[in-house]
Amino acid sequence: MTKDVSVQEDQTQATERRARGEFVRGISNFRHAIGDPDFPPEPGRYHVFVALNCPWCHRVTLARNVLGLCDSITMDVAFPNRTDDDDPEGPNLWEFAPDRIATLTGNALPECTHETGTGKGLRLVKQIYRAEGSEEQSVPILFDKVAGRIVNNESAEIIRMLDAHAEALGSTIPNSERVRLYPDQPAPQQEIDALNELVYTTINNGAYKAGFSSDQAVYAAAFDAYFETLAALDSLLSDGRSFLTGQDFTEADLRLFPTLYRHDPVYYVRMKLNGAQILCYPHLWRWLCRVHALPGIAQAGSLIHCRQGYFGRSWNGVVPQGPFKPMKYPEAYYHPQLASI
Repeated sequence: MTKDVSVQEDQTQATERRARGEFVRGISNFRHAIGDPDFPPEPGRYHVFVALNCPWCHRVTLARNVLGLCDSITMDVAFPNRTDDDDPEGPNLWEFAPDRIATLTGNALPECTHETGTGKGLRLVKQIYRAEGSEEQSVPILFDKVAGRIVNNESAEIIRMLDAHAEALGSTIPNSERVRLYPDQPAPQQEIDALNELVYTTINNGAYKAGFSSDQAVYAAAFDAYFETLAALDSLLSDGRSFLTGQDFTEADLRLFPTLYRHDPVYYVRMKLNGAQILCYPHLWRWLCRVHALPGIAQAGSLIHCRQGYFGRSWNGVVPQGPFKPMKYPEAYYHPQLASI
């Protein structure tokens, strides 16, 4: 398989790099596609397993919403914190636990579900993989309920196949009104691909390089690249375009959104990306608010899950209360004029 740097990280000397303190994202190994002979595009056949705090899952929930696939692709949501050390299966595992209490709210999270996709009522994502002889344990997962098999667990590929087969999968949005995330024409594809590579390397994965690498030099390089790209994207949007490639919302916008949605309320602190808030980039802030206002976008994510998931796994498990200036989040995303403050 050809390496695509906008999809997966270079694995050269990954073990040695991790030993030196660098965060190196692993590779997703289930890479089938809807449209393959074993996986025909049919309404009601497919299911996704996600966690709403995970930005890679957020890509999938965004695509499912904006493409009108909520009725035809079912979904289960894991609790944002993983299992503890005393779990019989071990720590750090995604768990379907709708009754588990979130420390942030003192209550169960209503979005969390039992596992319904396999028909077996499994408790852990790991058990879905184990049924296919795999030791993987990541989300998102695209699952075929008819075949009882995992189709794909690479978010970049899942969103593209949902886009390509939206009508056949049972989209409730007419073709004339539905966004096309990855148009068929070569010119926009090239522009989207270039943006995807930049955004994946410096923003999506770059945030994790900054937040989870224990080497100061790796962190500093990731920090610098992250904010250099924010400035470049702010400049790109300064010509009055609505979205990254022009006037149409595309896959490039969808892939940038999950990281920037998390930046001010989560990543600024948790990922040590305290160079600036998105509010400091007026064109980028107004873009963020514009995307958030699109039908289905706000409903595809949860900052409660994000804050619980990221800070709940920190050394003491305490979730910060803020920010509340100039406004609490996500309410701030309804106010593009805040960027002028």
